[in-house]
Amino acid sequence: MTRFQRLAAATVIASFVLVVIGVAVRATDSGVACPTWPGCFAGQFLPGLDAGFGVWIEWIHRSVAALIGLLIVGLAALAVIDHRDRRSILWPSIVAVLLVGFQAWLGRETVRLGNSGESVTAHLAAAMALVGLLVYLLVRASYPARLTGGGSQRFTLLAAFAAAATFAVLLFGSNVTAQGVGLIYLDWPLMNGGFVPTPPESPPGADIFVNVSGLVTHAMHRYAAALVLIVVAISARVAWKNRVAQPRLSRLAIAVLALYVAQVVVGGLQVLLLLAPWTQTLHVALGAAIWGGAVALAVAAYYEARIAAPAEGAGGEAVPPAGPGRSETLGDSIRAYVALTKPRIIELLLVTTVPAMVLATREVPGMPITDWARLTFWTLISGTLAAGSANAINQYLERDIDHLMARTRRRPLPANAVTPERAVAFGILLGAGSVALMAWTVNLLAAFLTLLAIGFYVVVYTVMLKRSTPSNIVIGGAAGALPPVIGWAAVTGNIALPALLLFLIVFYWTPPHFWALALRIRGDYAAAGVPMLPVVRGIAETSRQIGLYTILLVVLTVVFAVVARMGLIYAIAAAVMGVLFLWRAWALWRQGTAPEASTAQAIRLYRYSITYLTVLFAAVALDTVWRV
Repeated sequence: MTRFQRLAAATVIASFVLVVIGVAVRATDSGVACPTWPGCFAGQFLPGLDAGFGVWIEWIHRSVAALIGLLIVGLAALAVIDHRDRRSILWPSIVAVLLVGFQAWLGRETVRLGNSGESVTAHLAAAMALVGLLVYLLVRASYPARLTGGGSQRFTLLAAFAAAATFAVLLFGSNVTAQGVGLIYLDWPLMNGGFVPTPPESPPGADIFVNVSGLVTHAMHRYAAALVLIVVAISARVAWKNRVAQPRLSRLAIAVLALYVAQVVVGGLQVLLLLAPWTQTLHVALGAAIWGGAVALAVAAYYEARIAAPAEGAGGEAVPPAGPGRSETLGDSIRAYVALTKPRIIELLLVTTVPAMVLATREVPGMPITDWARLTFWTLISGTLAAGSANAINQYLERDIDHLMARTRRRPLPANAVTPERAVAFGILLGAGSVALMAWTVNLLAAFLTLLAIGFYVVVYTVMLKRSTPSNIVIGGAAGALPPVIGWAAVTGNIALPALLLFLIVFYWTPPHFWALALRIRGDYAAAGVPMLPVVRGIAETSRQIGLYTILLVVLTVVFAVVARMGLIYAIAAAVMGVLFLWRAWALWRQGTAPEASTAQAIRLYRYSITYLTVLFAAVALDTVWRV
């Protein structure tokens, strides 16, 4: 090992120890034992010999934190001395110095605020981010400076999704502790005798909201933990299948899975032992180890691919070798990266987010318009980054077929305007930034749903379904249907029936919308070997399915009107636009199998479907505002 690697390893271990000590501080209520910062008491460095256990453990916590600060400064100095020509090490090392300074400031604020729940959660989040960055530096330093390979990054995407989901679960758990609702259900793994939570008994009055809020927080942590267990298990299974070629990755993935299973057991013991301090400490310690292992797995997967032989396409077809890139100016590069995000698709997703947020204000009476505007702004920014992330990764995974289709061969990757490695890294960074920004500025539930939308679109739709079944867009449409739910969660902090109905409206709108486009470009899909419904079942069956889904869609808009108590504006818009949608679907079906006529009707239906969704959701917002 080089001296940089040895110092990075020591810093990672020390950071992990600091996290464990910090949890012990929280579990023993020692955080407020030292009233001043950075020392315990004004004018003295060491606590007195008669100081209690709480004072000493808090002093040790702060002293180890100071030591880590020095180690990170030393790490940055070594990066400048030994690796100034490796930007992938130099700049992250400098960022680590800035992050440890921010973490120190958060520590001071935590003391000043008396260990409030929000400050403790922010402190833990920053600590985990620092641990992740240090793990990245350690792993990156073990690979060559020059990376000439071009292996597939498909497993990297899965590992990165697992790492991000692990981080989200850590924050969910911290939020449970912050709200003091860890013992709201004592019959783990059940919740009041079932897997679906029921509200605990509450005294009348304002306490009802507090209890329901705690119920949502607690239940979401359990659901998220179960979902992430599935993701981690899938990652381990995929890595194990490739254990001969990539033994390092398989060992890491299996270790992460084993730690996660142990984490679940300790989480149950926390409840059964009524939050005994040792269970709390072990629970977060395991969580930190899982997070560090997941980051190491994702980073190692990326660099293993960078030193491997050139990849094959996602569907098994050889990917054309990437050229040197046609972007000659900064403007060309910016336009290429913007094109990776598919801005026109993002616009349509955001159309469904804002009306859901407007409707959700009914659930939070008296919300100031400034708060709503702030939430809306950050939700739209985060949502834009998330959609751009999913679209960029989608283009990376589909680059082998994009060059075969006339509609897509001018995209940045087939046109060699961006290299595949930069495209996938860009997508991952956008996704991480979107989820982090959503968690920081909105709330954890909205952030987790955002992560789920990215993962579903990339893993379930692009990787698992698109090239294997004509039902790809039916199931995969769930990712594009999540923005209304995210918007609702951003305002209310929970998920209610109206939000789920908005999800279903977009979910059932997606097949008619996309199949109409697929009818127009069915030749492209056939050439690329993608089993879209018009290619596999033909024009007549596709037209029939469009009609059936349109009927279900219109029925759902009526059900939504009743459940969400919508008024006349929405009712008229839904009725008129629904009738027109049904008429256009019928006109397409009436054309039969004549290719030219059906293509013309499909284009009209496709364009109208965009107008339909825009007008319908605009009516939701206008109806809500009009009736306030």
